[in-house]
Amino acid sequence: MENKSVLKLARVQDMDIQNKAVLVRVDYNVPLKEGVIKDDSRIRGTEKTIKYLLEKNCKVVLIAHLGRPKGKVDPKYTIEPVTGRVSEIMGTKVHFGKDCVGPEAEKAVAAAKNGEIVLLENLRYHPEEEKNDDAFAAQLAKHGEVFVQEAFGALHRAHASTSAITKYLPGCIGFLVQKELEFLDKAMQNPERPFLAIIGGSKVSDKIQVLYSLLEKTDSLIIGGAMAYTFLAAQSTNIGNSLFEEDRIEEARKIILKAHEKNVELLLPADHRVVSDIEAVSTVENTNSMAIPDGKIGIDIGIRTEALFADKIKAAKTIFWNGPVGIFETKEYSHGTVSIAAAVAEATAKGAVSIIGGGDTVSALKTAKVEKTAVSHCSTGGGASLEFIEGKQLPGLVALSK
Repeated sequence: MENKSVLKLARVQDMDIQNKAVLVRVDYNVPLKEGVIKDDSRIRGTEKTIKYLLEKNCKVVLIAHLGRPKGKVDPKYTIEPVTGRVSEIMGTKVHFGKDCVGPEAEKAVAAAKNGEIVLLENLRYHPEEEKNDDAFAAQLAKHGEVFVQEAFGALHRAHASTSAITKYLPGCIGFLVQKELEFLDKAMQNPERPFLAIIGGSKVSDKIQVLYSLLEKTDSLIIGGAMAYTFLAAQSTNIGNSLFEEDRIEEARKIILKAHEKNVELLLPADHRVVSDIEAVSTVENTNSMAIPDGKIGIDIGIRTEALFADKIKAAKTIFWNGPVGIFETKEYSHGTVSIAAAVAEATAKGAVSIIGGGDTVSALKTAKVEKTAVSHCSTGGGASLEFIEGKQLPGLVALSK
């Protein structure tokens, strides 16, 4: 199955950029609390590209979105607090533009010298951004002579700053996007085997196409999280009061059948941690089997399953993990997810290639106190990485390839 999401794309290192103004689309949608950045990994992810541009004496103009301000100015979603951290990491002055188009933006860009950075205000203050509006893209394009796409997490959206912009400037991909595509493409096209995928999270409906796509590629597939209860219900296993999607039971049956046809080992939890009431953590028990007693709610994989899954993970040579296997935000319900993170880190230390996709999964690493450096690659775009694995064309890349 050929993955059509790999296209012929120019790279930043192939472009003539010396002394030019370069417009860079970054993904700085970082978690902020009272103006303080809680996790700067998305900013650090762009460091190699931005420093490369600064070495070439470029004026670097950054455009990004933050949150969902719904197309209007909302001080809660200003990107201004990010400027300080960008300046620290990149080691140069960062000018802030109070808008991303129009006089305020032009004034900030004009004030910056080559070798300096401008960060422009939230793209999503303008409804035209999400509408992929040509005129808005043309206004953004005025800020640079070359366009660099470095926002992997936004590539699955056809927005003005990812798609329409490419009509107005010569474009290329930065080092972060190159790394994302290289890891994801290698895992999908030419994985070292055994290739194991771990898919968690709450909804089967969000991941149906991903599961079908992975059945074409993997040797084993672990399903955890609330998704697993839909699959257990599809096999007529009692799931008590656990969260499941009744309207997806038939789809789950088809996936189980497809795994059997493809000779892919499909692994579901063999036991569970359950509670009588999700709010009452003191009621946690471990079941004796795959079945969940009436009145109980599954909140995590069980002790036996932890050991089973860990053995499988440690035997794999390529691992793709997306989605926690329990309500990991609650300490008492995080054991399964923590054990998976530890097993993935151990497999990586022994030479496996591990790819972690999605914000929740990256947060799960943090909960497990597993450093990001302990896995081969943390994808910066959950939605984009899943769509890539589905074999979908990412609008941001398609636009650049033209």
